[in-house]
Amino acid sequence: MNAVEFFHYPRDGGPSLAWGVRVDGVDLRARTAWATRELWRPELEDQFEDQERESAELIWRQHEGLGVLDFAEPPFLRTAGRIPLLGCLCGIWQCRPLTARVETTPVTVAWSAFRQPGREEWGELPLGPFAFGRPAYEAALGSPTALTVDPLGPVPAGLGV
Repeated sequence: MNAVEFFHYPRDGGPSLAWGVRVDGVDLRARTAWATRELWRPELEDQFEDQERESAELIWRQHEGLGVLDFAEPPFLRTAGRIPLLGCLCGIWQCRPLTARVETTPVTVAWSAFRQPGREEWGELPLGPFAFGRPAYEAALGSPTALTVDPLGPVPAGLGV
């Protein structure tokens, strides 16, 4: 089983909060950046010739957490179907979300078949699947940690194309 942690953090340093997710202690945005790095390569090699730093920043920050106020209930509560896990960096979560198929049983919650609907040509992303114990999942969702800063941190070395 994987471990999941939900948290809230300030968006763009302002008062608006976003939902963050860690799987096995790693921010889902970081996992997505590493999983999509090679998929970005054809597009970014032309756009950012010899500018590894700019391409790395774009890949690292391609997603934002879902806005806390955008949902009456967090989508993570849905028990079946495709759900958004991360939103677009522009702040409009529907623009280019990261989605996953969720399946639940009385004892587990599973996320699989990760996709970015705005980039259908990428198909299913090399990310997951993840399976969580349902009681721990629901407990984590029911008491998200409140952070004062975005925990994603700086772009790691070697991420750019």
